Amino acid sequence: MDCKLLPALLLLLLLKASGSRGQEPEPGEPSGEAPEQVPEGVPEEDGVLVLSRHTLGLALQTHPALLVEFYAPGCGHCKALAPEYSKAATLLAAESVRATLAKVDGPAEPELTQEFGVTGYPTFKFFRDGNRTHPEEYTGPLEAEGIAKWLKRRVGPSATQLEDEEGAQELMHTQDIVVIGFFQDLQDKDVATFLALAQDALELTFGLTDRPQLFQKFGLTKDTVVLFKKFDEGRADFPVDEELGLDQGDLSRFLLTHSMHLVTEFNRQTSPKIFAARILNHLLLFINQTLASHRELLAGFREAAPPFRGQVLFVVVDVDMDNDHVLQYFGLKAQEAPTLRLVNIETTKKYAPADGGQITAAAVSAFCHSVFNGEIKPYRLSQEIPPDWDQQPVKTLVGKNFEQVAFDETKNVFVKFYAPWCTHCKEMAAAWKALAEKYSDRQDIVIAELDATANELEAFAVHGFPTLKYFPAGPGRKVIEYKSTRDLETFSKFLDNGGELPTEPSEEPKPPFPETANSSTMPKEEL
Repeated sequence: MDCKLLPALLLLLLLKASGSRGQEPEPGEPSGEAPEQVPEGVPEEDGVLVLSRHTLGLALQTHPALLVEFYAPGCGHCKALAPEYSKAATLLAAESVRATLAKVDGPAEPELTQEFGVTGYPTFKFFRDGNRTHPEEYTGPLEAEGIAKWLKRRVGPSATQLEDEEGAQELMHTQDIVVIGFFQDLQDKDVATFLALAQDALELTFGLTDRPQLFQKFGLTKDTVVLFKKFDEGRADFPVDEELGLDQGDLSRFLLTHSMHLVTEFNRQTSPKIFAARILNHLLLFINQTLASHRELLAGFREAAPPFRGQVLFVVVDVDMDNDHVLQYFGLKAQEAPTLRLVNIETTKKYAPADGGQITAAAVSAFCHSVFNGEIKPYRLSQEIPPDWDQQPVKTLVGKNFEQVAFDETKNVFVKFYAPWCTHCKEMAAAWKALAEKYSDRQDIVIAELDATANELEAFAVHGFPTLKYFPAGPGRKVIEYKSTRDLETFSKFLDNGGELPTEPSEEPKPPFPETANSSTMPKEEL
C-alpha cells in the first residue's frame, strides 16, 4: 500500500469514530443502507469554520479551543451577529490566539441541536481540548472585541503575573482600573478563585503576584486583592479572609462597586454599567450642564458620595441632553432642575426632598438619611383623570381612578399597562382597540389602558411593558396576569373563558426603567 495514503485513511477513521453519534440509524430504520459520504476537510466562511454532524468531531480533534455558534439562517439576531463573529475571528488570528470560531446551521443539523440542548438561536458552546460531553456555555458579549477577549481570557492567562515593581507600574499605567491579587502562595485555592473571576470580568485588567517586595511596596502583610484606579480614592483593598478564603461572589460585588465612579453621568454608554452595579438605591441630581450655577452644585453632590459607597449610586442627569425618558420616569420637567430624586430600583419607590431645595453636601447627605430612616414617604405619579376617560371603547385609567374601576365588583376589567415609547405596546394597540370595540356592548366587561410611566399604583408595581392584567368581577380583589399571545382572537378566548390563560408562549417583558440593553443579553429566537 502506498504510504502516502495512510494519513487520509486515518483521517477517515477518525471522522467515522467522532461523527458516529450523529450517524447512528434511528430505531426501526433499515440498517443495510450505505453510510453517508464523509467530506474531507472543513469548509470555512470569513474565517469561521462551517460544521456539520460529520465534521464536528474532526474540528474538536484539531482545535483545542473551539467556540461554536448554533444559528438559524432566518434568525434576525444571527444575521446581525454574523459580521461581528467574523470580525472576532480576524482579531484572534491577528493576535495569534489559539482559539477557533465555528458555526452550525441548527435547523439543518437536528442531531447536533438535540445533542447539545439547543433551544434557541443564537446559542454558543465552547469546547476545550476536544471534550464533546461537557462544553461550556458562552457568557460573553455579542460583539467582536468582547468575543475575542472572552476567548483570550480562557486560552491564555486571565491575569498577568507580576515579578517586580516595574511590571506592576507598567500594568497600572495602561488602564484606568487594574485589579492585582497579592498572594503569598500562587498554588493556593484562592488564586484559582481569583483567576476564575478574571476570566469573565472582561471590562477589568488583572494581575497577580507573590513577590514580597511588591507586598512591601503597597503596604500589605497578608493576601489581598487591590483595585487601583485613576480616579476618586485611587485604591480599594479587599483582604482575603484567613479562615473562609476568597469568596468569588463577595469579590465580584466589591470590584463592581469600587470600579464605579463616585458620581456617574447618566448616558447611553454608562447606563448598562449603572444597572449592572446591583446597588439598589440610586440618587439622581437633575441639572442643566450648560448653566454655570448648576455645574457648581456638582462639588457638593460629589462631596456627599463617599460615605454611601456601595449603598447609594450617585448619578447626574443632564436635562439638556436626550434624557426626556428619565425625566418622565420621575414625573419631572426640565424646568424643575436643579433637583434631587432617590429611587429604589427593586421596589421602584421614588423619593423627593421635603424642602424641595438645597443641594449642598450636608443637604444631600441629610436627604439620604431621611429616606433610610423612614422620615420621607415615597411619592407616586398620577395624572389627572381625563374628563372623557370613559367615552372611548378603550377606557383611560390613571392613578387616581384605577382602584375604583379595576376593583369594581360588578365588572370584569382587562387592563393594558404600557409605556408610550414601548415598541411592543405600539404593535398591539390595534388589537387592543379592536377588542374594546368587540365588547363595547357588554356592560360587565371593561377594556382599559394605563400609562405606567406616568401613573404608579399602591396595589402593585409594573415591571415590564406591556403588562396585561385581568380583574374579574366579585369580591377579593383577585388579579390574573395575562401572558399569552397578543392578538384579538386569543384575547377574546381569554375573556370568554372567564380569565383562563391560553397555553401559547409569552413574550419576555422589558424593563420599565430607562435602560440601554447590553449586547450580551441579546434575545434568542426560539426553535
